[in-house]
Amino acid sequence: MNIIAWIILGLIAGAIAKAIYPGRQGGGILGTMVLGIIGAVIGGTIVTLLETGRLQLTAAALSIPGIIVAIIGAIVAIFLWGLFTGRTTY
Repeated sequence: MNIIAWIILGLIAGAIAKAIYPGRQGGGILGTMVLGIIGAVIGGTIVTLLETGRLQLTAAALSIPGIIVAIIGAIVAIFLWGLFTGRTTY
């Protein structure tokens, strides 16, 4: 996937995940994009693990199912970030 598609997928998935996840998350547009890209990798890896039984680092594609997987991965990334930093999102 080329870099422009990664950026677009990151922006879309990160923004939707931040809107869905309860509480207030910090970060600007760059943080949202990075969160979405990390979410795409987490989501793509989880889907690959469930489909094939192999643990491979893959990312979701720029498609409707790929965006849904990236959003779910970004929500997981927000949750994990809150656990690691010890911050509450209220």
